Amino acid sequence: MSTSPSRPSVLFVCVHNAGRSQMAAAFLTHLAGDRIEVRSAGSAPADTVNPAVVEAMSEAGVDISAETPKILTVEAVQASDVVITMGCGDTCPVLPGKRYLDWQLDDPAGQGVEAVRPIRDAIETRVRALISEVAPV
Repeated sequence: MSTSPSRPSVLFVCVHNAGRSQMAAAFLTHLAGDRIEVRSAGSAPADTVNPAVVEAMSEAGVDISAETPKILTVEAVQASDVVITMGCGDTCPVLPGKRYLDWQLDDPAGQGVEAVRPIRDAIETRVRALISEVAPV
């Protein structure tokens, strides 16, 4: 994977809930277009995503139903310019020279769409800030 200063690579990692990193990564892709290369990872594949998450993201024009996060690997971290961890603690490999951001978000697992919407909105706010920071216009 090749990256350039004009198109940084961003990896979302949520070790205990791959669906949460998938949700954030899908939103970043949706909002950033082709300005940022985005991937997500988790400690286990997310074969299914909370239907409330799919509904809340669909309301915002984001389709995450077909995405499956990849297993977290050192190689995935090495290939990224920015690594965003969500509640990972020390479980994400930390490599010299990488830029890490940590977000704490409520876990949407098992919650209905009314509970997921504020999480989606929090992700949007942070994602817009990240786009401005790593891929300024």
